[in-house]
Parts: sequence; structure tokens; C-alpha cells
Amino acid sequence: MEIDEAIKRAKLNDQKAFNFLLNTFWDDVYGFQLKRIQNENDAEDVTIQTFSRAFDKIDTFKESYKFKTWLITISKNIHIDILRKEKNSISQIISKDGQDAYEIVDESPSPEDELITEQNLAKLLRDIKKMKPHYQEMINLRYFQELSYKEISKELDQPINNIKVKLLRAKKLLADIITKSL
Repeated sequence: MEIDEAIKRAKLNDQKAFNFLLNTFWDDVYGFQLKRIQNENDAEDVTIQTFSRAFDKIDTFKESYKFKTWLITISKNIHIDILRKEKNSISQIISKDGQDAYEIVDESPSPEDELITEQNLAKLLRDIKKMKPHYQEMINLRYFQELSYKEISKELDQPINNIKVKLLRAKKLLADIITKSL
């Protein structure tokens, strides 16, 4: 399959085209992020977010651009957003002697927050049970057992790229279920 053909088919929601594009450009985006972040897990998370956003917005892709450049731009913007969020969680103050000091925001949950979290977790578990069993398993292994993609790949005896795609689909399906239940 050619890249141009895969993009056209992806715009028509062809899963094989999505898989082809993911497999073709995964190393480029991941390598780009690994150089920027220098942490394998974070680079992998940003790369997954990149493909998720790209596939959600594939209709906006213009053929006059290179697909790889478009993906790298999305990836860079996601990383910038993450850095901004981190920066906003720490506020800088100046001490009387002119030295910089940092005040760390207290983010520990209050009793009310803990109760809300418990209620949200119960609702989330109900929503997960609405999914097909293989998607439930993907969510469970990644987010409740906190296995890496590599560990899930070994556990299920499937290629790592299949795991990434299935997890991406599972997250989208779960998001749809949650959105519909609001």
C-alpha cells in the first residue's frame, strides 16, 4: 500500500490503512519524541497521543504537506501542551534576597476529592463493563495492572503495534461510552 492511498483510505475510516500508517510512521514520531523527552515511557505516551489525534483529525490533512511532517508537528504541539501544564502546576516566587524559589502547589486530595474519586471509579468500572471483553482486558492490563506495552504484548502473545492500536481503539470506545452516559 502506498502512503497516499493509505491516507485516502484512512479518511474513509479503513482500519488497515490506519494500521499501515501507524506502522510506517511510528518509529519516526517515537524517535523524534525520545530525543526531546529522553524518557521511553513518556515518549511512547506522546507518540500514542499523536496518532490518536492525527487519526481523529485525518480529514483535515492536506495532501500538499508531507504526512510525516504533519505527524511530527502534531507530536511537537502535544509535547508543548504537556510542558505548559507542568509549568502551570509550579509557580515561581522571588525571595527577599533576590534568589529564585519555587512554591510547589499542594495537590493532595481532600476527603471530598477522595469520595468523588471513588464514585467516579465505580462509574468508570461500570462503563468499562459495557465494552467487549478483549477491550476490557486491554484497559485492565494497561491502566489497572499498569503493564507496559511490551509486557502486554508478551502477556497476550501479540505484536506490540497491535497492542497499541487495540488500546487506542479501546480508549476511544470507552470515551464514547462515557460521553454518551453524561
